[in-house]
Amino acid sequence: MRNSRRSTTHGIQVSIRGSKNAQGFQNKWVAQNMNVNILQQLETPYTRFAAGWVLGGIGLILTAPDSRALPSFARQFNVQCIVCHTDFPILTDMGRQFKLSGYTMSAEQTDLPPLAFFLQPSFTQTQAGQAGGAAPGFANNNNFAVTQFSVFYAGRLLGPYASKLFGTDAASFLNKIGIFSQTTYDGIGKSWSWDNTEVRYADIGTVSGHGLQYGVYMNNNPTLQDPWNSTPAWSFPFTSSGLAPTPAAGTLIDGGLAQQVAGIGGYAMIDSSLYADVGAYRMLGSRYQRALGIDPSGQTQIVGAAPYWRIAYTKPVNDATCEVGLFGLAADTYPGRVSSAGKDNITDVGIDSQIQKPVGRSDITAMVTAIYEHDKWGASQALGNTTSGSDSLTEFKGTLDYLWDKTYGCAAQYFVTNGTSDALAYPTSQTGSPDSNGFILQLNYLPLNKGTGPSFWPRSNVKLSLQYVIYNRFDGSVANVDGAGRSARDNNTLLLEAWIAF
Repeated sequence: MRNSRRSTTHGIQVSIRGSKNAQGFQNKWVAQNMNVNILQQLETPYTRFAAGWVLGGIGLILTAPDSRALPSFARQFNVQCIVCHTDFPILTDMGRQFKLSGYTMSAEQTDLPPLAFFLQPSFTQTQAGQAGGAAPGFANNNNFAVTQFSVFYAGRLLGPYASKLFGTDAASFLNKIGIFSQTTYDGIGKSWSWDNTEVRYADIGTVSGHGLQYGVYMNNNPTLQDPWNSTPAWSFPFTSSGLAPTPAAGTLIDGGLAQQVAGIGGYAMIDSSLYADVGAYRMLGSRYQRALGIDPSGQTQIVGAAPYWRIAYTKPVNDATCEVGLFGLAADTYPGRVSSAGKDNITDVGIDSQIQKPVGRSDITAMVTAIYEHDKWGASQALGNTTSGSDSLTEFKGTLDYLWDKTYGCAAQYFVTNGTSDALAYPTSQTGSPDSNGFILQLNYLPLNKGTGPSFWPRSNVKLSLQYVIYNRFDGSVANVDGAGRSARDNNTLLLEAWIAF
């Protein structure tokens, strides 16, 4: 998913660096993943794969042309979007199972390729106009735009064609490889690029009598692989306007590396309760990024590999599903891709929790995320980009999402970013402070969420949203002015948008 907030990174990084049959199929899959005896019966020789062979294959696959409620997934699984999502792209228990399975669950009832498309027209109004235009080619205020158009290849790697191409035995292995690939046209930047992309091999088994769901992955955005919506890649707000000012400060793991890296790792879910994920990310070369539509200028460049880790525990409590977890990333970096002054070190550690509960015809999801970042500016201070040798930054987001009758939704979030004041690190702030906080309020209407879409291309969906962002503090400013001569409230943003998935 292309999201303007992904470029909102730490100031240093910016400036220098369905049917009855479908329901039965769903229940069967849940049983397979919950019951040890069934798992043992389903094991085949292909579950004991050679890890090196798979990872090599994934490396080749990834060069081909984020998880939202994709029609290709719904067609493959032969269910409505509401089976795997509440207020999409928020995942349900079934949606998390589908993601952990590597996007490979299938009802074997479609011959359509795993293609889907996404169109997002929008209207943006800020409380005060922006001198010189909101972006090149746009007015100071009240702008209409096609925020993005995306093409997805998402589902089983070979779609429904593996057995036809390679036979039944080979297909039993190949159908455990799934892909989520998005190519996006940015209607504001007027350019094409690759977007969130992931390839997985996933399987099930047992360890000492405990049910196991496991896999290996390669992707281009840390936390993209996570099955909860409380980690950065798929957290609320799922989209924001690219024609409105946004705070300069943000942690590295919260979008600061999206589409700039290639990561590889493995994960396991034990007894549908304990989840662990370990991986590492490396920076893509400048030439390769440009070929994929990414401008590498001024990036915070990872030196070597940056380790990523994640652990979470989930448990049903009455009718609710509760999760609490930890995640983190550590990276040695060159600020702005400049290697002449040594290295910086950036370490992010996050804690998250998600509670999801159906109440009658309602679905309620609460999410909390807090990330602490510690920065050692060995290179940045020597280059004159920071005033001190170390800084810290903290992000907090608390979100409540409500959906009634799978059709009418609302969401509210309180967000706050606090950190060490540094005039050189945050040049757009009048006070040198990265501090920002406020609220995001959103109304949603999903008129087709319980339908199937047109018969010639079923499972299409539409989401209409009205979002309002309220800033109490913006890059250190309150009611006075920030570094651009605007008050914090001048950046308050009204966003009207349609999500059209087909």
